Amino acid sequence: MGKSPRCMYENSIGSFVEADPNAVFGIICDNHHGDESTLTRDAWKREIDILQNALQPWKDTDGRIVFEYDIPRLGKRLDTVLLLKGIIFCIEFKTEETSVLEKDLDQVLDYALDLKNFHKYSQDHLIVPILIPRKTKRISSIIQPSVYDDRVVNPLIAGEEGITTLITSVISLFPAEPDVNPNWLISPYAPTPTIIEAARTLYESHSVEDITRHEADKVSTDATVAYIQGVIRRSKERNEKSICFVTGVPGAGKTLVGLDIAVKQTYQGGNEPVKDEGAVYLSGNGPLVAVLIEALARDNYQKCRARGEEKKISDSRREVGKFIQIIHRYRDAMLAKIKNPVENGILEIDPTKAVHQEDSGYGEVEHVAIFDEAQRSWTHERIAAYLKRGGTYGNKLKVPNFPLSEASFLIWSLDQREDWATIVCLVGGGQEINTGEAGISEWIKSLNEIFTHWKVYISPQLTEPEYAEGKVYELLKDNQNVTYSEKLHLGVSLRSFRAEKLSAFVHALLEIKPDAAAIYAEIKERYPIVLTRDMEKARRWLHDKVRGTEKTGVLITKESARYKPLGVHVLESGDANAVHWFLEDKEDTRSSNYLEDAATEIQVQGLELDYTCLLWDADLRYENGKWHYYKFNHRWIEQIDNSENRHEQMKYMLNAYRVLLTRARIGMIICVPEGNAYKTRNGYPEDPTRLPEFYDGTYEYLKSLGLEEI
Repeated sequence: MGKSPRCMYENSIGSFVEADPNAVFGIICDNHHGDESTLTRDAWKREIDILQNALQPWKDTDGRIVFEYDIPRLGKRLDTVLLLKGIIFCIEFKTEETSVLEKDLDQVLDYALDLKNFHKYSQDHLIVPILIPRKTKRISSIIQPSVYDDRVVNPLIAGEEGITTLITSVISLFPAEPDVNPNWLISPYAPTPTIIEAARTLYESHSVEDITRHEADKVSTDATVAYIQGVIRRSKERNEKSICFVTGVPGAGKTLVGLDIAVKQTYQGGNEPVKDEGAVYLSGNGPLVAVLIEALARDNYQKCRARGEEKKISDSRREVGKFIQIIHRYRDAMLAKIKNPVENGILEIDPTKAVHQEDSGYGEVEHVAIFDEAQRSWTHERIAAYLKRGGTYGNKLKVPNFPLSEASFLIWSLDQREDWATIVCLVGGGQEINTGEAGISEWIKSLNEIFTHWKVYISPQLTEPEYAEGKVYELLKDNQNVTYSEKLHLGVSLRSFRAEKLSAFVHALLEIKPDAAAIYAEIKERYPIVLTRDMEKARRWLHDKVRGTEKTGVLITKESARYKPLGVHVLESGDANAVHWFLEDKEDTRSSNYLEDAATEIQVQGLELDYTCLLWDADLRYENGKWHYYKFNHRWIEQIDNSENRHEQMKYMLNAYRVLLTRARIGMIICVPEGNAYKTRNGYPEDPTRLPEFYDGTYEYLKSLGLEEI
């Protein structure tokens, strides 16, 4: 069996049916990353047994079987794929079910459609989805392509004893299918023109400005988009590699710029996609990607239904997923192509794991990649440790001694194109919020030391203190490929349309600048920020403010610890929870408007609400004229050592509050709890984790800035 990072097992059908089933099971387990439940492991054993019996008639063919196959860049994993007689069979097992559920049929059909739309070596073949509920006796008697004439058969059903009969029937109906490409397993990701056109229509049917909730005093981002398009055009004409760094205050429209570039680059003013001119918007922010995709998909689905069109929400999600993707899957698609182990600290393509294409070489299909929140790319230490453990494609693909930071690897990935490429980095100042996030300096270091042939286009604001601690100009002073342009900076917040200077105020507040109060005085009439010590008053203020479909919610840092006594719970992790929190209406208890679940900086970065309540816990305290950072481990412990790690942790904490303080479009309330002043009969604090002195200094500092108390 050839080892592949895209599946847990693959072999010829002949070798598979005659193999020791325990050996096959052992290979699947060895290639799986993480702990699976006993139920899943038992299911694998049962599937192996079923298919070894069902596939006996084809043991002398050149057919192949693949278990747990990852479709490149989609994060989708198919139970089993058969490549047999030129036909691609997608098989999904439901080992505990006796009845056939519509959602299960939809699932296996979605897998088939994903192969049709995104998998280059599946696009011209007949694809047959088969659902196998373990205990059913049914066998589909009608086998025909769907009404869409895309060579995807309507989902078929068979019990475990009927698989052989069903496959035989399919082959007899389609006896002359062309051979499947022998490189099917490592097929490139390649969206079809159909899916690209659908994504464009979807994008245009609902402006991203609606998703990001821009309004009123909106400042056009056209100049920034036009400048980047010019860079892309020159790169193509001169066969160059280029990178643009776009800066912007929180809420200035960086996401909108990124999505506009993705669409406009693909279409370039026409109605049809331009061949091999695509672009993709990538973000490592899972909640942001999930919310954007779901919001656009729901809108498109509802509009289609209103026009009387039959369409599934999964189709809309698939369409918008062409343009908006999670960056880790893009990264992992490239990791799957490298020689492993890495020798002499140099990454090389393994030609047995990747297909060389005429237009893109060993690179991905897009010429242009837009990386949102580029400052959050991982340090070399973090990604090397992650890959040493094995963390890609859901299996145990380990890459020991990985030599690059994530920024370097992403540039390397675009550099694999043999013609031209452009990277657009969207950069938020002071928004690194996790240990191991490298900031923007790592990108610049890579361009200076490794990718010296790349042209660099940069916003002058990247030299400000919040970007790489003000060292950007020094880092770039000897780089001869640098061009500065003011058009790469978005200086006005579109999110807080009533307060263009909100980001300046938040910066002054966190940096304890003497002009913080004066800046707030300029914005308070248009953008109210009020202060309270009572969480119930905060909730009442929010409920009184929101109107119609406006959104409100409670925010806390991930380091917060003592919120339960205030009747606040933390929103559980997972992209689906973030989608519900942001997108459900006010009648749904999962909605942020219920003010029951608080979201953290991880879940809200890049997104926004109309009104927010920031619950300021004792993790960051204003004491004796400066900030003090505390962590909670059954009690609060101040982080007071003078190590570099402590400096980094303080930066992340301040940035967490920076993110939370800039999520509201119209206004916010900050709740700094009173703490618990009660004492027991013995004179001891009733709750030593919520002493008033933990909060008083912060409250007095905020009050001194002119915030109204309620």
